Amino acid sequence: MRDHCSDAVGPSPWVQRFIGGARRDGTMLDVACGGGRHIALGLDRGLAVVGVDRSLAGVARYVGDPRVTLIEADLEDGGPVPFAPARFAAVVVTCYLWRPILGAIVSAVAADGLLVYETFAVGNGSLGRPSNPDFLLAPAELIGAVAPSLVPVAYEHVRLDGPARIVERICAVGPEHPWLSTGAPAG
Repeated sequence: MRDHCSDAVGPSPWVQRFIGGARRDGTMLDVACGGGRHIALGLDRGLAVVGVDRSLAGVARYVGDPRVTLIEADLEDGGPVPFAPARFAAVVVTCYLWRPILGAIVSAVAADGLLVYETFAVGNGSLGRPSNPDFLLAPAELIGAVAPSLVPVAYEHVRLDGPARIVERICAVGPEHPWLSTGAPAG
């Protein structure tokens, strides 16, 4: 069985919903950027983008684009994360989970930045891949991962269709993000 991400063409609706909360002059980090669907979204929003993946074949079209920095790195090899200690206006992670770097991902969010994270969760194995518990989030695991550094403004652990899958997703912001004083956008 294939998973949702191997077939995904456009950006995640969850990411689309919240990416507008990133500073216009900021930089977005796309962790495990794959085919670049969120790089394109970040560029469309006026952000510079850093894309990291173990293979950059899917984002070769961005080589030479002055707004894009591509980093080829295996995030699971136990080495230092290639984006630390930088801080970003937005950090986007979809369809990817490697628990040893969750702390580094959260730390990469600027004080006025945001994290938009969406990946597979417990129960997905009955619907398709991934089914290995090592790659499935437990209920509220992302809430625990962002605390106490970031403030969750939206969270779901939900079944989605087209294709059927169970995901956990969060949007969390740094302590100086404007949404904490003005309110996050409804959507």
